[in-house]
Amino acid sequence: MKTKKLLFFTLTFFSFVLIAQAQRGVRIGYIDMEYILENVPEYQEASTQLEGKVQRWKQDIERKNKAIDQMKLNLSNERVLLTKELIEEREEEIKIEEDALIKYQQDRFGPNGDLFIQRRQLVQPIQDQVFNIVQEIAENKKYDFIFDRADDGVTMLFAAERNDISDQVLRSINRAAKRKEATTRKEKREIEARDALSLEEDKEVTAREEAIEAKQEEREKAVEDKKNAREALMAERARVRDSIKAAKKAEFEARRQRLLEERKRRQDSILEARKKKQEERNGGAPPSGEEGEGENEEEGGNEEGGNNN
Repeated sequence: MKTKKLLFFTLTFFSFVLIAQAQRGVRIGYIDMEYILENVPEYQEASTQLEGKVQRWKQDIERKNKAIDQMKLNLSNERVLLTKELIEEREEEIKIEEDALIKYQQDRFGPNGDLFIQRRQLVQPIQDQVFNIVQEIAENKKYDFIFDRADDGVTMLFAAERNDISDQVLRSINRAAKRKEATTRKEKREIEARDALSLEEDKEVTAREEAIEAKQEEREKAVEDKKNAREALMAERARVRDSIKAAKKAEFEARRQRLLEERKRRQDSILEARKKKQEERNGGAPPSGEEGEGENEEEGGNEEGGNNN
């Protein structure tokens, strides 16, 4: 019944508006609030954060449901082993958990839950800003009516695309943000000059700026690629240089080790030759050692035997 009344009111209202427009040239415009919200970065960022909260809330609900199901399963398996009092106690615990889960769901997703409140808090500042800008555009452009095509209260039966001022509203929001960010007089003058342009002119300027920015990014990328190539070449040269240096060092160490070993062999050869000469001077007997001592003891024994004789 309510829907029929709303449809009747809408048809009657638009019939009146179309008749008035035909009689005296009434200007009608509309906006698409969903389109505007989708193109406001602050709203998108906040929506992403809110969606993250929603996913955590759903995970909490799923976890609580599983815990309750496990409690019910445990009670079913152990019922025959429990007394009546313990069964009633377990059932009461399950009832408490189920009531807590229902309350948690209502607190998060109910009509007055956190999701509804936070979405309203998220949309309200942008809606207020859009309302003020719509009022300003309506006065400057001499519109008689401007509607929100996303609003459930009034549904448009027809809307010419040329009357869609959503881009103008979005442009004004972006301009307002840039005015806040402007720090120099030059930046402020540039923003004011852009505000004086029509939507078509502004789109052409934006397209040129985007083309210039794309070329600048392409040049910067080319410079960066060239820089990376140069750094890679220098790194390769350094690697080759270090490799050659390491090879030369290894070769030097090997040659040094060979010289040390050769010197050691010569020294050992000289010592061996001296030892042989010393033995020859001593009559073939070694200068010292166990054999020499044994021979001396034998000679001593012979002398003692001769004396005894």
